[in-house]
Amino acid sequence: MAVTIEDLYRNYGVLADAKDNLSQHKDAYQVILDGVKGGPKEKRLAAQFIPKFFSSFPELADAAINAQLDLCEDEDVSIRRQAIKELPRFATGENILRVADILTQLLQTDDTAEFNQVNAALISIFKIDAKGTLGGLFSQILQGEDIVRERAIKFLSTKLKSLPEDVMTKEVEEYVFTETKKVMEDVTGEEFVLLMRVVSGLRVLQTVNGRQQLVELVVDQAFLEQALNPADPDTVDRLLQCTRQALPLFSKNVHSTRFVTYFCEHVLPNLSVLTSPVAELDIQLEVLKLLAEMSPFCGDMEKLEANLNMLFTKLLEFMPLPPEEVENGENSASEEPKLQFSYVECLLYGFHQLGKKLPDFLLDKVDPERLKDFKIRLQYFARGLQVYIRQLRVALQGKTGDALKTEENKIKVVALKITNNINVLIKDLFHNPPSYKSTVTLSWKPVQKSEALAPKRPSSEEMGSGGGTKKQIPPQPRRDARQIYNPPSGKYSASIGNFSYEQRGGFRGGRGRGFGARGARSRGRIY
Repeated sequence: MAVTIEDLYRNYGVLADAKDNLSQHKDAYQVILDGVKGGPKEKRLAAQFIPKFFSSFPELADAAINAQLDLCEDEDVSIRRQAIKELPRFATGENILRVADILTQLLQTDDTAEFNQVNAALISIFKIDAKGTLGGLFSQILQGEDIVRERAIKFLSTKLKSLPEDVMTKEVEEYVFTETKKVMEDVTGEEFVLLMRVVSGLRVLQTVNGRQQLVELVVDQAFLEQALNPADPDTVDRLLQCTRQALPLFSKNVHSTRFVTYFCEHVLPNLSVLTSPVAELDIQLEVLKLLAEMSPFCGDMEKLEANLNMLFTKLLEFMPLPPEEVENGENSASEEPKLQFSYVECLLYGFHQLGKKLPDFLLDKVDPERLKDFKIRLQYFARGLQVYIRQLRVALQGKTGDALKTEENKIKVVALKITNNINVLIKDLFHNPPSYKSTVTLSWKPVQKSEALAPKRPSSEEMGSGGGTKKQIPPQPRRDARQIYNPPSGKYSASIGNFSYEQRGGFRGGRGRGFGARGARSRGRIY
């Protein structure tokens, strides 16, 4: 005979009045458990009554959890929410792992309110036993269905950082790192980025040794011991993603040497044939920016001269020779060379940083004819640079506040940073012997507080003595989505400064692309 509302209330009263003699009323609790087989009203009451007396009947613990689990899977969403809300009350002792496992599997729901209820329940049991809760989460990440794995990883990446220190103790954080390393053995690109967000935020790793461990984790994913296949977009994307994750970890004590070496030996030689993982991404500029940002943190390099030579070779490729002059001294009718400022800023900066480690490179390691050719290119580039710097300063003269926030003026502000940076670096290389003492902030890096956005009056040093007549330059509309300042014949590229430093959406394609296709597993619900 089905349990009725009256039966539930009557047996609830028996248990509530029993006080210290609860264990003698096992039959009354069994009636409440049987309430899950009733109608909607009976189920709602059972969802509330079962957890209330759960701790008093350890011999019925499995039956009680299973009954509550039945309600968590009910067709009626309101019953499910009520049952999920009460689940943390079962999270005692050895049951914590099972409850965490159940809640993790319930993350696969597509009902927003129910999903939020599951999240709240997980946070609640974290405060009861963080390590036990993590055990349930990682169990599902390693063995659960794909949708559960995906949502469990996202839960960790968004919720752990908000938990207080008394919950996320040193022992708990070390457990997170240990388990994350196991997961990292088989991940997709998107999972890798999310998991790096998890471990990078752990307080226990905010030391030099901790950051070095994180770099090692990234190195394992980057496959730096393998040659690069420039034609494979997934291989290129893996390298980009890993480098982006490692970049914030580098410092004067945590070196970027292995990444810089790999870029010099495998990426730069293939720069022109790299296959972009995203159609609108200027892959060459992306790679050069990453290399430039890493270069200040490079330690002792085994093949420094060879790597400097590769940087030097690439720099020559992007610094054109001046156009040939005909007999009357005027330029020939051939098209004026393009000055690719964005590329040159990156290459010059990287060369300048590594050059500090071998300051006699240009004097003793470069063939005299090649050095002469380099200086001709450098002088031509410097002359064009002065023209653009003057034009940009005139265009920005007197503009402040909102006037600098227009798309056109933001482009010009960034262009001015690029050209000024190149100007400073070129002046260092023109010294005899070449100097590597100047410091610049890369144009795409955040503006320092002390640095004013409005252009100051140009000094004679910044203006230089470069020749060239001043042209009236109309702003050019966006030509394409390439993030580069490359003004042929003195025009501005409208796409400068739009470089998005983190690729949206992680790796292209679905699971099985990117970081080693995760093998198909036979997965079922394992409550």
